[in-house]
Amino acid sequence: MADTVSPSDSTSTTARLLASLEPLLRDWLPRQRWFAGKGRPVTGFTPLAATELLPCTGRLGLYHLLLRVHQPPLPGGPPHPGDCYQLLIGVREALPPRLAPALIGHVAQGPLAGRTVYEALHDPRPAEVLLEALRTRARIGGLRFERAPGQEIRDGLVARLMTAEQSNSSVVYGDTFILKLLRRVVPGVNPDLEIPLALARAGCARVPAPTAWLQADLDGQPCTLAVLQPFVSGASDGWELALRELAKGEDFTAEARALGRATAEVHTALALALPTVTLGQARLRQLVDGMTGRLEAAVRAVPALRPYESGLRSAFTALAGPVAEGRTWTAQRIHGDLHLGQCLRSPSGRWSLIDFEGEPARPLAERRMPQPAVRDIAGMLRSFDYAALSASPPAPAWAQGCRAAYCSGYAEITGRDPRTERVLLRAYETDKAVYEVVYEARHRPDWLPVPLSAVRRLSLPDQEARS
Repeated sequence: MADTVSPSDSTSTTARLLASLEPLLRDWLPRQRWFAGKGRPVTGFTPLAATELLPCTGRLGLYHLLLRVHQPPLPGGPPHPGDCYQLLIGVREALPPRLAPALIGHVAQGPLAGRTVYEALHDPRPAEVLLEALRTRARIGGLRFERAPGQEIRDGLVARLMTAEQSNSSVVYGDTFILKLLRRVVPGVNPDLEIPLALARAGCARVPAPTAWLQADLDGQPCTLAVLQPFVSGASDGWELALRELAKGEDFTAEARALGRATAEVHTALALALPTVTLGQARLRQLVDGMTGRLEAAVRAVPALRPYESGLRSAFTALAGPVAEGRTWTAQRIHGDLHLGQCLRSPSGRWSLIDFEGEPARPLAERRMPQPAVRDIAGMLRSFDYAALSASPPAPAWAQGCRAAYCSGYAEITGRDPRTERVLLRAYETDKAVYEVVYEARHRPDWLPVPLSAVRRLSLPDQEARS
């Protein structure tokens, strides 16, 4: 393994390397599932770090890149410095047929001229280089491969890339570990590492404890690049499990109740492991203003929301009454993006929660802020709706049963039924549905009718919305 070359030297290998890759990356990056800037051209790159993990003198080379990608701002939006992306670039003289889907392109100039570059995680050998670096706690240039005390990683585990759609990339090693590589990275402590570590210290077994992780410095702050955790072999993804049961016409309320209990256990452990705060009038007003601002931006971005704007706004302004009366809520660290796809059920029937990164589109500081636990609950309630409305035929009664069972299971652990927080729950569910509308409009237009169905319901006066 070789060292990092400095991007500050204009004549460095880093600058020459990027110059040779830039024409290929301009075309390749926007086509990746995890690229957040779809619909806008890539106008340039700024190299932040380039680390040679395998020297390119042999049959196979491997580079780790941190690149800032520049694009025009969104229409009507402020100038943006560009998102930072983490790339693993494999280098070969020619790709074998099995790696054809990973092709980035053929390099015409620079230090890699005449070589073929590709997405390295599709190739077991480069992926195994990462695991070996974690196993040995390697330091390679600015990359710091860390391992939790007392955790062991045996060598010889074969890597395979998971192909499910997601905003990051995951590699499974021999059905023993799973490595989540964060694609769009930001400075600061990532909750996908911070929260599972805190839960492990608290003895909460509902979340797989981190075994190892990869960090570097970005803009002078530590930055989490990847997290290695135990792989729950044979587990069922909650979303896929729900869809299978729906297709068979099977009842899912027992699973929903168990999932409610699992969520409550995680929330209870987080409230003990990390600080909680009381949301007073000032914070609650900021909360309402934030929800209202996101609604206004969403209406500008997705005109289909306009007929419902007034009704949706009322879900947020309804919080003004309790706030004026001096009502407060407790806020704590939460999952931040909880839905069925973030839950795993083991073959024994035990539910686990995964992926604590939060909504990647939101600033890291916001994702790390204490929030009312009901925000996670609203996300799961929306997920039951998503599953039911994506079925053929749609099954709204199935969703209603699951929503009720989930809240009942939650109450069995905490003693508090989320449905008693009626105004706050509606506000968070509305905020989530608005987010979903924008996401689907940008990434999966065919799915737009699913969140719009919730928007129609949530825009009604509260009594009608609950019926």
